[in-house]
Amino acid sequence: MSEAPHPIEILLVEDDPGDVLLTVEALEHNKVRNALHVVNDGEQAMAFLRQEGEYADVPRPDLVLLDLNLPRKDGREVLGEIKADPGLRPIPVVVLTTSEAEEDILRSYHLHANAYVTKPVDFDQFISVVRRIDDFFVTVVKLPR
Repeated sequence: MSEAPHPIEILLVEDDPGDVLLTVEALEHNKVRNALHVVNDGEQAMAFLRQEGEYADVPRPDLVLLDLNLPRKDGREVLGEIKADPGLRPIPVVVLTTSEAEEDILRSYHLHANAYVTKPVDFDQFISVVRRIDDFFVTVVKLPR
């Protein structure tokens, strides 16, 4: 008998309030209550991950959902910093963005993104994509603790 999935800490790095709401709604379907933390720019993301300043007492995320087009510090820079930091490198990063540009896809994988997912513009498809990401990382993948 397999273990029941346990809640995971998810950091959503997203500056679009509509996409934040859709992601929250998509994650609420799950019987396992994952903790979702939201920051809306790249500098806040790095402060959260490094537990600096106002984020000193936050939990370490088990998964990062990262938009590429962010204010203050671009998502590509954030991804590069995460994967260059030995303490943060093991955290899976899923790029969740509107960009379908081959250059962005290649660069994200060169920066060691764990997955690249294009946000669908359709509401129901967006919800479905986020739920599949959640299901995969909660029930299929073994995450480092």
